[in-house]
Amino acid sequence: MIEYDSEERRMVLKFVYYGPALSGKTTNLLRLHDLLAKEGRGDLMVLDTKDDRTIFFDLLPFFLVAPSGLKIKVKVYTVPGQVQHDATRKAVLQRADGVAFIADSRRSEAKNNAESFGNLERNLSIVGIAIDKLPLVLQYNKRDLPDILPEEEIHRAWGPTGFPVILSSALEGWGVVETFRALAERAYDALDRRHDFGGTHGLTRGAFAERLVRQPG
Repeated sequence: MIEYDSEERRMVLKFVYYGPALSGKTTNLLRLHDLLAKEGRGDLMVLDTKDDRTIFFDLLPFFLVAPSGLKIKVKVYTVPGQVQHDATRKAVLQRADGVAFIADSRRSEAKNNAESFGNLERNLSIVGIAIDKLPLVLQYNKRDLPDILPEEEIHRAWGPTGFPVILSSALEGWGVVETFRALAERAYDALDRRHDFGGTHGLTRGAFAERLVRQPG
């Protein structure tokens, strides 16, 4: 799945924000882009679909150079949550190196969350990615709203999966960087198993995550 050019010593990673319509995927990326240090992020590019108020995808590139000289770029995409855009979701998921599933914390959205996660599992299978091998984190967004699922209920439901669960209000800006950090750390673990990031490239888990989520100040 990883784009890797041994001659150029360059690696490109792809993270995808997935979830039901209006769960806050776009807001997450907009807030993340705002919260990161300007010199550590690229321009945010937005494409609007013709018949949808959400975006087609966001692209957020970062650049990092390991002590070995390996150049690493990370691209972050969103996918539209509406059913009619399922073909787009499959296309964006191809070659994904990590997924952040953005759920809506409101009790009324529990069914939509479950259906969207099931859609994620099916689409990953279609594009040839095993969900149990993929770095994946869950974010329960919109914690600033009323009638949300209790934290205990969320952890009881997802605890057995082993996926990290982060509570968030992307609109208020909290939980956003923490979600991306958790995804970066899980992605590092997967990369280290395959490419010996620590031994061969001298890049530690902490340094990888800290470089990606570096904030102003």
